[in-house]
Amino acid sequence: MTVCSGPDDGQSGTDPQLCKGIVLQASAGSYKVQRLDEQGSGEVVSCSLRGNLKKTFDFSTSGSLPTRVTRARRPRTSDTVAVGDRVCFSIGDEAKGMIEEVLPRASRFARTAFRGQEQTIVSNLDQVVIVFACNHPAPDLWLVDRWLVAAEANSLRPLLVANKYDLVTEAEFQSCFNEFINLGITVIPASAHDGTGLSRLHAELQNRISAFSGPSGVGKSSLLNALQPGLQQAVGDIGTVTWKGRHTTTVRRLFPLTGGGWVADTPGLRQIDIAQLDRWDLAQCFIEIGAVLSQPCRFANCRHDSEPDCRVKDAVEAGLISQRRYRSYIQMANSSEGT
Repeated sequence: MTVCSGPDDGQSGTDPQLCKGIVLQASAGSYKVQRLDEQGSGEVVSCSLRGNLKKTFDFSTSGSLPTRVTRARRPRTSDTVAVGDRVCFSIGDEAKGMIEEVLPRASRFARTAFRGQEQTIVSNLDQVVIVFACNHPAPDLWLVDRWLVAAEANSLRPLLVANKYDLVTEAEFQSCFNEFINLGITVIPASAHDGTGLSRLHAELQNRISAFSGPSGVGKSSLLNALQPGLQQAVGDIGTVTWKGRHTTTVRRLFPLTGGGWVADTPGLRQIDIAQLDRWDLAQCFIEIGAVLSQPCRFANCRHDSEPDCRVKDAVEAGLISQRRYRSYIQMANSSEGT
C-alpha cells in the first residue's frame, strides 16, 4: 500500500500522509473519489471502504484494565459514506483506493429511506437547486413548498429553477413563480432547449456544491447536459398517459464543473419526505411565517389554525402571507400530526 502527501486544507484527517478527496459516486460499497491534493490533479480513484468504518464500537471503561472493544455494531444510518463526503484514503498497488477516514459533514440533504432509516442523499452542500417545469408537466406549487421546507430544515440555500421557460409566456411564468420571488427566493427562468438562463444558473453553481432535486420529468438531467456537455446523462421522455416523468437517474453522483464547483443529480422524486418537524419548526421553515413569529402569538402553544389573537392568521388577513402558502403550511402541519 502507498500513501499520498498533500497540502493541509484545514479539513485534514488524523493522518496527514493520506490522500484527501471528495466522493463523487457511491453505489453498493464501491466509491469514486476525486483527489483534492496537489499531487492528484483531480484524478478519480475507485475506492472501497475500510471494514472498521462500517461499524460502531463500544469500549470498556474500567480504569484497571486495558481499553478493549466490548461490542461492534452496524450503524443505524444507511449512509456511512455519501456523495459529497470529504474523505482520507490510501492507494494500493493496483491503483485501487481504500477509504480510511470520513471527515465530519458540514451539511447534508436527507430523506427517510427503507424501514424508517434516514438516508443522506448528498452531504456538504452549499445549496439545493430545486427544479420544476413551467409546463409539461405543469408545476405543482404545493410540492414546491415541500422542497423549500426540506431545504430550510436542512439549513440549505434554496435555488429555484423554472425549466422549460420556452413553453410559456412571461405572464404565465409570473403567475406561477412570482409568489416565491416575492419571498426573496432566487428563481431562475431557464430552458435547456434554447439556453435561456443557463449563464445565470452556471454563475450560481460556481465554487459551490449543489444538489439538483425535484420531481421526475422536469428536465434536471437536460439542464446538466446543457450546462456542461459531455456528462452523458440519460434523459427520459414524459409519459403521454400519466404526464409524469420517468425516473432516468438511478445512481446519486457528483459531477465536477468546469471552472469550479460540483453538482449532484439525484434520483427523481415525485414526493419528498421532510423531517419530522413539530409545528413550531415547520412554521420556521416557511420564511414569511417565521418572520411573523419573531414576536409570539397570544398563546405560547398556538397552532395558527383556530386560536384567537394569532399573529399568523392576522398576517394572512393583512396580505403579508398568501392564502395558498398558509393553507400549505396547515396541510403539512396536520399531515405530520396524523390529523
